[in-house]
Amino acid sequence: MKGYRKLLIAVNGSNDVLKYGIKLAKDEGCWVTILKIIPPYDGDLHLTGIKNVSDVINSNVKIFFNEVKDVAESERALVKIKVQEGDIEEKILEAAVEENVDLIILQAEKTNPIKKFFGKDLISKIINQAPCPVLVVR
Repeated sequence: MKGYRKLLIAVNGSNDVLKYGIKLAKDEGCWVTILKIIPPYDGDLHLTGIKNVSDVINSNVKIFFNEVKDVAESERALVKIKVQEGDIEEKILEAAVEENVDLIILQAEKTNPIKKFFGKDLISKIINQAPCPVLVVR
């Protein structure tokens, strides 16, 4: 798989895709951008007992940064980390264009026939609209 200069790793909760992507980047000798997307929240947070939403988000982002740092250090890789809020599909595609990446790496979702029927298959949508190849890791 030679020829990649820039990789985008979209992390969705599991570190498996992160580890795989960083190892691939190390083998290929390319730049890595790691993207974490926080979905927008439209509900009423007072019902959940959360007083300060930014504290919850910031603590989760700090945990994410520490996990990425640990994996990157173990592989001796330099990575660029981006955390964005918004529509997952839209933000991944935007980041791919902004960063001018050669490959997007995603983690496979558990297949749900109902989601597919109603057009909610995120990975298929990204594959069909991506400006570059997409590698899906199980």
